[in-house]
Amino acid sequence: MGRRTVAALAVVSVTGVLALTGCGLRDHRDAVGAPGSSPSAMPSVAPKAPLPSGRPLGADAHVPSPSGVDGTDATEVSEAWAEVAYGHDTKYDYGPHDAVLRSARWFTAPKAAAERSYHPASGAGNEWNTWAGHRAWTTVDVSADDDADGPADTAVLAYRALFVEGTAHGRDGWTGTGPRASVYLKLTRAGDGRPWRISEVETVEAATPPSPPTSSSPSPVSSTSSSSATTPS
Repeated sequence: MGRRTVAALAVVSVTGVLALTGCGLRDHRDAVGAPGSSPSAMPSVAPKAPLPSGRPLGADAHVPSPSGVDGTDATEVSEAWAEVAYGHDTKYDYGPHDAVLRSARWFTAPKAAAERSYHPASGAGNEWNTWAGHRAWTTVDVSADDDADGPADTAVLAYRALFVEGTAHGRDGWTGTGPRASVYLKLTRAGDGRPWRISEVETVEAATPPSPPTSSSPSPVSSTSSSSATTPS
């Protein structure tokens, strides 16, 4: 599927590249209950109990760990972050946020602290449950959005727009659609020649087409021996 098609399928639209041209990016986490939010934004029912983070990774875990990333290259940092942040393994992860925590090495200190203190209060969704039914892990292709008309880098500020297109690989031999999104990042650093760190993230998830049926694979079932999204990232 072409990169522009992925962007066209996005559930939430972004006018131009608002995250790259305005006054910063909206954080990708839920805004409900954030300081300063109006009472009307609060949920009408009590939220679900927060989910714990995933289990420690075992020797058979399939999660990316890029090496040789040039921290002074904003593009390399952005693409490495996306590879890790969307590299899930449902045998060990409760939900997508567990991969976000693994990507925290490329966050600014405040952003990393905010993510570590954040606990999703809702389920991970049907797509995650499908992956978990196959005890799947995900791999992604990350590419730059060359059409994004963002501001030029300065010595201490940079913006990047990326396309993420992924595949889910079941431990039972099943293969399906993985993460698909357009991602907008704001990066900062202390000075010229210092490593870049991601301070803000804006994610526009793409609509997910149904995975083709496979006659050789068993029907998805809930995994009882893994940290699946029936409970989350």
